[in-house]
Amino acid sequence: MSEFLVDLLGERLVNGEKAEVDVHALGSKLSLLGLYFGCSLNGPCKQFNASLCEFYSKFKKSSDHKDKLEIVFISSDQDQKQWQDFLQEMQWPALPFKDRHKKMKLWNKYKVTSIPSLVFIDAATGKVVCRNGLLVVKDDPKGLEFPWGPKPFAEVVAGPLLRNNRQTTDSSALEGSYVGVYFSAHWVSACVSVSYLAGNYRKTKTIQAVKIERPCVLCCRSEESFTQYFSEMPWLAVPYTDEARRSRLNRLYGIQGTYPTLILLDTEGHMITRQGRVEILNDPDCRLFPWHPRPVLELSESNAVQLHEGPCLVLFVDAEEEGELEPAKELIQPIAEKIMAKYKAKEEETPLLFFVAGEDDMSDSLRDYTNLPEAAPLLTILDMSARAKYVKDVEEITPAVVEQFVNDFLAEKLKPEPI
Repeated sequence: MSEFLVDLLGERLVNGEKAEVDVHALGSKLSLLGLYFGCSLNGPCKQFNASLCEFYSKFKKSSDHKDKLEIVFISSDQDQKQWQDFLQEMQWPALPFKDRHKKMKLWNKYKVTSIPSLVFIDAATGKVVCRNGLLVVKDDPKGLEFPWGPKPFAEVVAGPLLRNNRQTTDSSALEGSYVGVYFSAHWVSACVSVSYLAGNYRKTKTIQAVKIERPCVLCCRSEESFTQYFSEMPWLAVPYTDEARRSRLNRLYGIQGTYPTLILLDTEGHMITRQGRVEILNDPDCRLFPWHPRPVLELSESNAVQLHEGPCLVLFVDAEEEGELEPAKELIQPIAEKIMAKYKAKEEETPLLFFVAGEDDMSDSLRDYTNLPEAAPLLTILDMSARAKYVKDVEEITPAVVEQFVNDFLAEKLKPEPI
């Protein structure tokens, strides 16, 4: 296990007293590692840090599993003194301030998009055990549910579900159905209009002739706003008063204010995609339902948000008409499929998404934002969170060129340029 942790974190960490901590010495009993992503200047991070300190102190003093858990702070601070002052408040070690490269690798590997974020991983394999550790600290302050691993959807959602006519249906009615779990908040502008999703919901049930239900997890500031917001929706919802069940569902799927999110589950409760909302916007006739992940996507306004979820390969080509992007997709599809299969076998998330982009306003905006040359074809890897890009500007792009480019990136052999 220690060799894995050294590869993940490096050989040395540092604590609030400026002393080095040998990663090998984290403990042979360690089974769960909490990666705490934060920043001293962030108000929510300061607030959560106080809660985490209390949680950690109680766990280490009284839990039967006190030797099985450790936390490591991964900071996005730019000022070393501010980082050091913040670290002094903590009882756990941190990645060294100057180890920016390893910090960005961890941000990308665990798909961190906001702070504070606490991701619990298996200390021996690095696999995610719980993505929303913030809710663990809130919901299980005594650590009684350690190690907070995922439970089956049917178990977490168990209980009565509400319809907007105030009638209830037991969650067991979802068995054997495709399920869309819709996380939404009435104050988020992208969530306000649900008419499009409602129309798609009805269309899916009609055109596809399949059994699909969409239990909704609404975040509202009052029962009155919940009732008003839910009145527009034709599907089921977890009752407003059942805060514990709503929190467990948020924890299960790692929802941290990322509204709206629509997660699609198959008939056995296994996740198909986290990008249900994007799929619906791109496929209004539901012809690709149930929207299994595709190896290569055509860049559009609706899926461009995925560019911020981690490194993305984007192949820019000279194409304006519908269908002209197909040759480009066929070019990079073999390596995309190979990467997806490799990481699926390891039960890990794919470290790279694949896009093709033609000539349109979305592609022009992306080129301008990342300061890319106007050449086409142009092979790139864009890492928005690290504000880095990798460009392969060659006369001919072949499958071999793409595969070598991807392999070199994953092996960290490429030199990044700043965005």
